[in-house]
Amino acid sequence: MKSPAVESPYMPSETQRMVAEAARDFAQQYIQPYVMEWDEIQHFPKEVLHKAGEYGFMGILIPEAYGGSGLGYHEYICIIEEIAKVDPSIGLSIAAHNSLSMSQILLFGTEEQKQRWLPKLASGEWIGAWGLTEHNTGSDAKGMNTTAKKEDGCWVLNGTKNFITHGQSGDLVVVIARNGEKGDNHGMSAFVIERGTPGLKFGKKENKLGMRASETAEVVLEDCRIPEENLLGELGEGFIQSMKILDGGRISIAALSLGIAKGAFEAALKYSSEREQFGKKINEFQGISFKLAEMATKIEAAELLTHKAGRLKNDGQKVTQAGAMAKLFASEVCVEVANEAVQIHGGYGFIKDFPVEKFYRDSKLCTIGEGTSEIQKLVISRNLTK
Repeated sequence: MKSPAVESPYMPSETQRMVAEAARDFAQQYIQPYVMEWDEIQHFPKEVLHKAGEYGFMGILIPEAYGGSGLGYHEYICIIEEIAKVDPSIGLSIAAHNSLSMSQILLFGTEEQKQRWLPKLASGEWIGAWGLTEHNTGSDAKGMNTTAKKEDGCWVLNGTKNFITHGQSGDLVVVIARNGEKGDNHGMSAFVIERGTPGLKFGKKENKLGMRASETAEVVLEDCRIPEENLLGELGEGFIQSMKILDGGRISIAALSLGIAKGAFEAALKYSSEREQFGKKINEFQGISFKLAEMATKIEAAELLTHKAGRLKNDGQKVTQAGAMAKLFASEVCVEVANEAVQIHGGYGFIKDFPVEKFYRDSKLCTIGEGTSEIQKLVISRNLTK
């Protein structure tokens, strides 16, 4: 039986269908055989991200002039979704690489900075990391303690960032540090730090519930000296830049959520059409069939919200509210769908021989990363009432 959730409700273009097929083939060949092995030992497969670069997946939104694929957000959503249907961990890493550090360099870097860093990142030769969050500042990013001080023609950074995707393996990290007063919107700036820079150290790698093949670790800065030209954009605009980057990053998490939801749904649909109890397939029972109906409907709604945000982003329109709505709804749906998929599997949903167990663990990150569901509601409500 074909999954109704696979039929995209937004009418994909031929290009979108082609990139989705390429991402599907890539995931089946280079990711599928190793999913549980990587998950069990929490292995971050850098070589797979380098291979993704050969497919153009590490610079999806980057113009061809800088070595990227020059695609738009609809194609980006399709690629992240297809990879997440196989392993959300790898989908997360590719999404973070594309939408955070690299996006900030593209949007706010000088021409020299773009030429210097984007080709290496877009090709997958380098892997990017992005450092905003700290131990004491999750949603309250303006309370950060990491500082940047001007000294002898250099910037000297001190502090620790945590929950950083590729925090140990990144070849480049964009760090937001405070050069002014704590809590001042214009008191923070963005800096690019290359691997090997004295004072740049890599701290604890987190042992996570899910998304275990996507590396999450601390980035430690101890008198880390970088040249003046590594300041990204205007001095004091780092926080403002970050909020704009998160607008796009929330579309990434919505796409990731969509892939998880579809993967879990398809597994549940397949299992329920094969499993027999009391002399018939379990999806013939109303209790199961109604679950499937609700799952499929919510997935389609999440897909429409996600592609609406993608269209606005492609058109250069403000995407703060649409991105927050897509991220909020899609992430909550993916947790709900993964939960129901486990329930449909019964006892088999609780063991690692079936994929829904991993979708269930991986799904929860989507309601937390790039701003919690509560923060999305705050963003949406503020936009509605201002």
